[in-house]
Amino acid sequence: MLNSITYDNGAENVTHEIISEKLNSDSYFCEPYHSWEKGSVEQVNGLIGRYLPKGTNFSTLTNHDINRIEKLINNRPRKCLNYKTPFEVFREEIGSLAD
Repeated sequence: MLNSITYDNGAENVTHEIISEKLNSDSYFCEPYHSWEKGSVEQVNGLIGRYLPKGTNFSTLTNHDINRIEKLINNRPRKCLNYKTPFEVFREEIGSLAD
């Protein structure tokens, strides 16, 4: 389903080798402060920013709030997915794995 994963340089990605081995994928890392190297992440961050603008107090968000935003974003058609939604593409990929 994927060939590679591009990570940020945070400590949360210390297990990248284990993940790559289990998924049979390659690992790549962005250069610090080179946000354009992960354009799709920046795109999604922009979408999230439409719902949670700068200055939002995240401690006031409920799980319901987060789930609602997640559903809105995952059901938004994307040009890079031939105008399918991420949810549609995910379901297609999961279905093809079951065959």
